[in-house]
Amino acid sequence: MVYQIIYRGGLHAMEKADKHYKFINSETGYVIYYHTIKPDTPDTDVKKELENVKAQVAIRNNIFVGTVFWEEIKETEESV
Repeated sequence: MVYQIIYRGGLHAMEKADKHYKFINSETGYVIYYHTIKPDTPDTDVKKELENVKAQVAIRNNIFVGTVFWEEIKETEESV
């Protein structure tokens, strides 16, 4: 899980960050859509929402739904 540290009046509170996903056309390798899901979305609903978005992305791009897949975008630390 990814957490953000939020400073509030001297107290540090940990809150879950939004989950970000990219949808990719497997034939071209190009990212064709980005989607964000709120952290309070139950895990069972996340997959349903991603499947619905996948279908919409395929329709809008006039491609077969089987050629679209998603990946969660992970935050990585930048090297110095």
